[in-house]
Amino acid sequence: MELAYKLDSYGKPAWIALTVLGFMAWWPLGLAILAFTIGSGRMGCGSKRGFARWREEGEDAMRGMFGSRFGRGSQSSGNRAFDEYREDTLRRLEEEQKDFRGFLDRLRQAKDKAEFDQFMADRRSRPASAPEQGNEQQG
Repeated sequence: MELAYKLDSYGKPAWIALTVLGFMAWWPLGLAILAFTIGSGRMGCGSKRGFARWREEGEDAMRGMFGSRFGRGSQSSGNRAFDEYREDTLRRLEEEQKDFRGFLDRLRQAKDKAEFDQFMADRRSRPASAPEQGNEQQG
């Protein structure tokens, strides 16, 4: 570990140079050094910067939006009137979403019925001799 402390005193450029030399000597050694530097946070990859910070912020946002649906409960804002308003609004939006989905289902059903009725009307209006001619050509 003396080597690690010595390289830490020189900073990131020393770790980068060691990693490059490790790859030049033997690729598994370079890979091991790279994994160590990233895993130990010496390259700044393991800290709260970059992707890890984005992931945590995203998880917090999802918890805030969908927390009550997943059993965690929504956090109180400290203002009781606002919390009641928020709950009423979310309940109303969920009801509107349910109503809208029902409307879309009825709309799809009506469209399917109209297309089926059109198909049946076209089928009834076809001459009866057309299918027989098709059978004669095949046989």
